[in-house]
Amino acid sequence: MAPGTRLGPYEVLTAIGAGGMGEVYRAKDTKLKREVALKVLPDSFAGDPARLTRFQREAEVLASLNHPHIAQVYGVEDRALVMELVEGATLSGPLPMGAALDYARQIAEALEYAHERGVIHRDLKPSNVKATPEGGIKLLDFGLAKAIEDPGGPSANPADSPTLTLEATRVGVILGTAAYMSPEQASGKTADRRSDIWSFGALLYEMLSGKRAFAGESVSDTLATVLKLDPDWNALPAETPASIVRLIRRCLTKDRKQRLQAIGEARIAIEAALSGETPLPEGAAAPGGARRLWLAWSVAAVLAVGLGPVAFLHFREKRPAPAAPLRFQIPAPENATFAFPSLSPDGRKLAFWTGSRLWVHFLESGESRDLTAADGPSFWSPDSRFIAYASQGKLKKIEATGGPFQTVTDFSGQEAGGAWNQDGVIVFGTYPGVLFQVAASGGVPVAITALDPARQEVGHGFPSFLPDGRHFIYLRYSSDPAKSAISLGSLDAKPGQQSSKPLMADSRAPVYAPSADPSTGYLVFIREGTLLAQPFDNRRLELKGQATPVAERVGGGDGVFSGSADVLVFSRSATSVRQLTRFDRKGHAMGTLGEPGSFLGQAEFSPDGKRVAMVTADTAKSSPTSDIWISDLRGFRTRLTFGPGYSSWPVWSPDGSAIAFYRGGKIYRKAADGTGDEEMLPVTGPDPMPSDWSRDGRYLLYSVQGQGGHDIWARRQFQAVPLPEHPGGRAVGEVFSGWPICRVPF
Repeated sequence: MAPGTRLGPYEVLTAIGAGGMGEVYRAKDTKLKREVALKVLPDSFAGDPARLTRFQREAEVLASLNHPHIAQVYGVEDRALVMELVEGATLSGPLPMGAALDYARQIAEALEYAHERGVIHRDLKPSNVKATPEGGIKLLDFGLAKAIEDPGGPSANPADSPTLTLEATRVGVILGTAAYMSPEQASGKTADRRSDIWSFGALLYEMLSGKRAFAGESVSDTLATVLKLDPDWNALPAETPASIVRLIRRCLTKDRKQRLQAIGEARIAIEAALSGETPLPEGAAAPGGARRLWLAWSVAAVLAVGLGPVAFLHFREKRPAPAAPLRFQIPAPENATFAFPSLSPDGRKLAFWTGSRLWVHFLESGESRDLTAADGPSFWSPDSRFIAYASQGKLKKIEATGGPFQTVTDFSGQEAGGAWNQDGVIVFGTYPGVLFQVAASGGVPVAITALDPARQEVGHGFPSFLPDGRHFIYLRYSSDPAKSAISLGSLDAKPGQQSSKPLMADSRAPVYAPSADPSTGYLVFIREGTLLAQPFDNRRLELKGQATPVAERVGGGDGVFSGSADVLVFSRSATSVRQLTRFDRKGHAMGTLGEPGSFLGQAEFSPDGKRVAMVTADTAKSSPTSDIWISDLRGFRTRLTFGPGYSSWPVWSPDGSAIAFYRGGKIYRKAADGTGDEEMLPVTGPDPMPSDWSRDGRYLLYSVQGQGGHDIWARRQFQAVPLPEHPGGRAVGEVFSGWPICRVPF
């Protein structure tokens, strides 16, 4: 159905997906002013009154289910089922131990509730389970396998094969999806609640191992493994509690008479593991709920700041009994967004940046105060009295209660975080550039690190002092994300003598968090959207043990979490799903391009205006990447790039036949229709970014990092030459976040 189509009071907005049970659309309820999901049933329903009657009857039963982990059915409109619109990502593995068990607990609770009311799911699989932005679980399509018949044939992909159903659970009809259906379903026998228990076991196995319990190259191959073979038990993580391994084995027993008989027993076993009655191995998170993830500290509060919540974690020597987190809100400043939260060492004040202003929030009084204009992240003095920040090429400090600022020093480039030790020494990063140290009372900054050309380093930033006040950890940026690393530095070493050995490979800034034990602290960092903490030996100055999950869905980028002696604060990321929409010059929407996705805001029309090059992120990988896709105006997309790392900044050739783009510190060119191989262009200068292509096709303009920003170069016939400097400086135009926007005449 096209956007704007009406079904009763529901107006279709965009398509969400399609499968054996029909097409699904995002729609607006014009009466109740809310968005819903419309599941439009197959055309074969229209001419079968008996099936429509049965569907109406089953839908009434499903609408009676009211549970926080089951997507609500609102009703039926024509031949469409009106359902709760659930935002979030479908389930995938492997997950951290604590998160996987907590998700499984929520799924078990939902199944237990439905089974007690005589309703079974019949089609439990990862695509029917969503993790919401709030951290909860929602089961989709609950019981629809009984309500909907799909006479189509099986798909070639077992994970996506359509559900095959007939009225009730008639013997001889295969129900469910091949990769997750029980042996009785695979052999065409009647499904019951023990069939859901089998699927639950397959889901839990996959959440922990990252592999399907039963897989094959076709539906028939997969069904054969379900009926004859056992999962690879060695694929489960070594730290999986023995009680959980036994539970999964009981769920995946082929004889349903010997299988776990009630899903409530699974819930009890999982709760015992999470509560510590069945101890989790050391290093595994043991949440008592979706937001109670324990390490050596407990959740004290969850704070919503601007567009994303911020959680506070109190560090303790002993783990207390789990307690529900306290939730409260900090009103966002008008017409502003939050960035770079920075917690004071005493844990009582939170500084944050709104894009142009530095603010401080007093946690005890609840007051937020606008302090001054600022250009980026801030950091605190050890006594929590002053906040240091950057503004107009100067490092400044201001009292947290307000008042006049004091200039500490001048610097070039962008400030990239800083740290202030108990001896009055400030270390701050620059991009592009290195780390500098300066006295907090003011003075001339002195470089204390040096870029490593062999690692293609372009900047050092976000330092965090260790307890001795002489050593610090920091991030070494590389134009090749795979070469970025967290390293250890010292105030006593010369720039060229700093240790080149990375503590760990990473491209995001870390934070050091102390503990009650002076010999041990924690290195806190983000990996695949999960906040992790790994013990750090303060005497040997090295990591030890295993990293443990602290929280999930933590905002991307640098500076999204901060810590003090007993509190850790972090911002939760909002959903990354965006819908690309076309507008005319008057601002009227002209339609959407494709389905919602993780677009990064980079979209370029082809010269003829018939195609769009867009950049889409893939954060599910161990090292997040982005790729360029080409879409026509109907929304049909083809993928242009497949390389590792971030492919971005697409620029069309004037005839629309090729696209130049950036990846890993280099510029590449590829045919816009996707044919042929990528060609690396021999451009000159560090970290080149393509910006434009001349109309005659002779020149490709790109920027490279210079001393005071980015210089503009032109490439012609494999020869790169710098453009002459403008009398007013290297670049003509305004500066946004340190990047010049340039206009160069031809």
